[in-house]
Amino acid sequence: MLTQKIANEIVKETSLRLNRNVNIMNTEGIIIATMDKSRIGSIHKGAIEVLSTHKTLVIHADQNWEGAQPGVNLPIIFMNEIIGVIGITGDPKDLENIGELVKMTTELMIRQEFMDSQTEWKQRTKETIIDQLMKKEPSLSILEQNLKLLGLTLSPPFTLVLIHLKEWPLPNRQLIEMIEELIGKNHGVVGFITVNRLLIKLTGMPEKEVTEKIETIYLLLKELDIEFQMAHSLIFEHLSQFSQAYEECEITLEISEAGTEIASFAQIEAKSLIYQVEPTVAERFTNRVLKNLDGNQIKTLEAFFANGLNIQKTAEDLYLHRNTLIYRLNKIIEETEYDPKNFKEALILQVAVWFYRKAEKTKER
Repeated sequence: MLTQKIANEIVKETSLRLNRNVNIMNTEGIIIATMDKSRIGSIHKGAIEVLSTHKTLVIHADQNWEGAQPGVNLPIIFMNEIIGVIGITGDPKDLENIGELVKMTTELMIRQEFMDSQTEWKQRTKETIIDQLMKKEPSLSILEQNLKLLGLTLSPPFTLVLIHLKEWPLPNRQLIEMIEELIGKNHGVVGFITVNRLLIKLTGMPEKEVTEKIETIYLLLKELDIEFQMAHSLIFEHLSQFSQAYEECEITLEISEAGTEIASFAQIEAKSLIYQVEPTVAERFTNRVLKNLDGNQIKTLEAFFANGLNIQKTAEDLYLHRNTLIYRLNKIIEETEYDPKNFKEALILQVAVWFYRKAEKTKER
């Protein structure tokens, strides 16, 4: 655990605060970090004595220890083992009250570094699991190996949640830890798959509990004042369906109504079928049905369909007088020869509007 990186950080932090030179020696008594760069790589006999006796060594000016200067040298303990020695240069009398404090601070820094490295390792392992699952044909042996390292099992049923983050005020690791705490250690794998996309795999939970967990995650993101869009897949039983579930989440994010913060694939499944139609076929159908309707008329239709063909609710939604809305709908009938108040004809218009919006999004890209 006493890496070059952490040794340099310890020397930098303690030397600046004490205004004294600080040395870090490894388990062979070699100086690996110090403010006096000329001493790096040299043997510190005082450190070797500390490693041998497991006790603090005070070196006075009248004592001769090869490679050492007056000061105090203390063992660095981690998990009940000596992993190195820290030496503070100066008059031992001046160091009586600070030696143990520096030792304690050093050991705390090493412990924190270890915890951070363990967290980072675990997260990389989770990301390896997610990466493998996203393949069309995941390697079960690689999955099993990495799951075993983490002590996790993936038990059906499964649900995927994909979160597109726009702005978030806290570190990725902290956000992941908060979500993992909400869903429970053995009920999910959480990891970033791109810079701003967070994937959550929920496992071993019935549909009702999945719904509750997703709602809890949603409330957490709202509480943290994060700008986001969240999509979740249908429940599935086999790991081989993971990539399909991911595609469900992606298309849900893509075709959900603007401003929608959370949506399920079940809500847009019918609409998603429309998005699989060949563009030329879709364009021909849209042009034939919508004719020359303008953007305002398209929005009127969308509001009418969103409100279940209810004239009063649509008028209120659009801040229109009821008669004004009826006039608009009659103009649409004149233009298209399809009546949006008739269910079968409304369905034709709805499909055409979906094609229209899909074409707009394609142009924006």
